[in-house]
Amino acid sequence: MPSEVVRRKISNELSNDHEPSESPSENYRRAYFRRHFRRTIFDISQHEEEKLEKLKEEVKKMFAATPNDAHHKLDLVDTIQRLGVGYHFEKEIDDYLKYTYNINGSKKGNDNDLHIVALRFRLLRQQGYYVHCNVFNEFMDNESKFKESLVSNVQGMLSLYEAAHMAIHGEEILDEALKFSSSHLKSMMHSTMNNYLASQISEAVQIPIRKSVTRIAAKKFMSIYKEKRDSHDEMLLNFAKLDFNLLQRKHQKELCDINCIMFNLPPWWKALDFENKLPFARDKVVECYFWIMSVYFEPKYEIARKFLTKVLNMTSILDDIYDVEGTLDDLPLFTEAIQRWDGRAIDQLPPYMRVCYQALLDVYAEMEEEMEKVGRSYGVHYAKEEMKKLACLYYEEAKWWFNKSKPTAEEYLNVAILSSGYPMLSAAALVGMVGDVITKEDFEWITNTPQIIEAKVSAVDCHMNEHGSSKEEAIAEFELQVLNAWKDINQGSLITPTSPSMPILMRVVNLARFMHLLYRDYNGYTNSKIKTKEFISFVLIEPVTI
Repeated sequence: MPSEVVRRKISNELSNDHEPSESPSENYRRAYFRRHFRRTIFDISQHEEEKLEKLKEEVKKMFAATPNDAHHKLDLVDTIQRLGVGYHFEKEIDDYLKYTYNINGSKKGNDNDLHIVALRFRLLRQQGYYVHCNVFNEFMDNESKFKESLVSNVQGMLSLYEAAHMAIHGEEILDEALKFSSSHLKSMMHSTMNNYLASQISEAVQIPIRKSVTRIAAKKFMSIYKEKRDSHDEMLLNFAKLDFNLLQRKHQKELCDINCIMFNLPPWWKALDFENKLPFARDKVVECYFWIMSVYFEPKYEIARKFLTKVLNMTSILDDIYDVEGTLDDLPLFTEAIQRWDGRAIDQLPPYMRVCYQALLDVYAEMEEEMEKVGRSYGVHYAKEEMKKLACLYYEEAKWWFNKSKPTAEEYLNVAILSSGYPMLSAAALVGMVGDVITKEDFEWITNTPQIIEAKVSAVDCHMNEHGSSKEEAIAEFELQVLNAWKDINQGSLITPTSPSMPILMRVVNLARFMHLLYRDYNGYTNSKIKTKEFISFVLIEPVTI
């Protein structure tokens, strides 16, 4: 999931390592999470809140006291963001980066400090500012290659590597920067250097900052930052640790409110009794919440998180109906009922479909009622329309399976761009963002499948099937597609006069980041016992040691 109808079935035929989505280990996973959340304590004391606010004010003072023209202010912004507390200082950071862009945006590479140039380039592009890649010309030799003398500048090489992941199409100098820096950094991993740089390199080679899920990366960076020893700021680190733990408790409570594992309230999931009524459907409430928390973890997005988690749960069950249980006789009825979006259509459905259909209508009706309170109910309409499209595409893929037809890569992509689920999730993600200005034009933009969303789909399985290529060749092609896709994402996340706001663009970027985490080495959604359980425990269960 998303849309594993064809992906799972085609990949099953191409390999013998398929594992059923339900197994004893799956039951263990479910029991593991439920045992934990049943004993979790969510209360946040007034003392903890006051301590957090006091530390926050201290960080704000430190930030304001650092002159804008001081190079180490770039490092401070980077540290604050990588520790996961940048959301507390959005205005201060944006004001500073806007100043930096206005002062440095037109420079042609007249700064000879590789670390500063690369760090500034990355921070500005992350913020949506276009900075020309010719700022790196200073570090090239007469043959348009990066100077070998740069290799001794480990911090500069690491910053160059991270900056290169912000590339867009046509920036050959950044392609060269990525090859140059990655090859040398990998060779440095086993050499003797300080722990701070060695840890950063090891983490960056696995997942660069641009592709990192914020909460996972922040917790890891806390340990790395502490290794900086004399030069790390203890007050800033303590603030980040406390903020992480308090926010973790908030997320735990939200998850339990959705899953109702430990409360005597009418449980959203258990009241549906899917486990008995739809035994074929995967129970992935915790995984879904982890997914959506990765899209937006900030406290102000609580309503959005709860809605999108439920939408993703329902999408998973729809996927299982189209993929596992549905028949060619039943699926047209189910698809038509979803297009009607009318409770009266339920009578034409078989019992197992009625349960899912009614739950689907209820999730959106609940959100519509919530959004009416703030005058934003129009967003639910767009979310419904995207779900309708998704159901039609699921049906199209199911027919491929029933008819035993294998689509060409082109045929597959025509459907898979939309059936990936990301256009639907991207639209639904905007609905509950009550803390931001979201207009009808924003929904129109996102439902027209802009390039930044298209970029998140790949077709490696069909490439193998159509061209008869080896797995190694298909993977090489896939990696090229991924590289180009991220260039599209980077291009789409730059602010232009016609683009939506950065909060909207970041939802799309964060969806791509999570997809990279979940699917880069394996199907981490279906087979969540592999590493996904470790990620969930790392972020949602295990607090930071203070």
